[in-house]
Amino acid sequence: MRIRSIVLGALCALVVAAPAAAQKLTPVRFALDWRFEGPAAPFFVAIDKGYYKAEGLNVSIDPGAGSVEGINRVASGAYEVGFADINSLIKYRDEPRNNPVKAVMMVYDAPAFAIITLKKTGIAKPKDLEGKVLGAPAPDGAYAQWPIFVRANKIDAGKVKIENVGFPVREPMLAQGKVDAITGFWFSSFMNLRAQNVPASEIVVLMMRDYGLDLYGNAIIANPDFMRFNGKELAGFVRATIRGVQETIRDPDGAIDSVMKRNPIAKRDVELERLKLSIERNFVTPYVRQNGFGGVDTKRLERSIDQIGIAFSYSNKPKAADIFTGQYLPPREQRMVK
Repeated sequence: MRIRSIVLGALCALVVAAPAAAQKLTPVRFALDWRFEGPAAPFFVAIDKGYYKAEGLNVSIDPGAGSVEGINRVASGAYEVGFADINSLIKYRDEPRNNPVKAVMMVYDAPAFAIITLKKTGIAKPKDLEGKVLGAPAPDGAYAQWPIFVRANKIDAGKVKIENVGFPVREPMLAQGKVDAITGFWFSSFMNLRAQNVPASEIVVLMMRDYGLDLYGNAIIANPDFMRFNGKELAGFVRATIRGVQETIRDPDGAIDSVMKRNPIAKRDVELERLKLSIERNFVTPYVRQNGFGGVDTKRLERSIDQIGIAFSYSNKPKAADIFTGQYLPPREQRMVK
């Protein structure tokens, strides 16, 4: 009788344990490019709405210190996936000894790179930067495009004084008149200047995409081992992320709550506006409306690789296929703007 009870107990334990085993999730570490601000909402929405969990994933997200940093974090294997500047990835892949990290989902179809200034400086077009002081953090993704911007707009770079400034003081220095212009992601700098009591009507944004830069922006990048051994999980991550983007665009007011839960010192109205600005000019473009989220135009990516070569001396120039793969994307009909 005792043996029978033990057997029955063991069977009951197996029955109880079976659902738990079925719910076992694969941990995925995700390196963000920056702080927990409005434009990061889609990733947090994907967590809070259970989109990642539905794909069998337990996703953890860490903040970053710039759109370039994530490449090394993912290449090292410390993170399976990251959110980083694809143009910096192109330069990184020029070195054949580097781990072959690839982009697997385009997020900012239009890059957020910009020169930001104030009306009182008199800077209304790129050539007006001559004779001025440009504040630029050395690791800034926008500043990394400065040489291309110079060439595309025939700026005499020798007439522009570059001052290396830290991220925290970049916008305050512009507001205080200590520099004449800054480089940055436009939606972050715009809102940071507003926080410095600069009226929106006084802020001038020169989007690099509008001034000759045929580049993409930030993308989801993946560690090559994760791509090789966890392709199903990576496809699930991309699918869930796209759902997060779609839901954020459908309801940005609701999506911003997912950011505020993780950044309680942020101001809700500021982060909501920052999110809406990024949706309007970076997430959703005419190309995205026609083709859906996540993919790239291969010819445009090839042109961007060529354009980067204007200011960067390639030793082993990568091809578009070395930089981006669409194999983890869901079908087009699942990626459309809703």
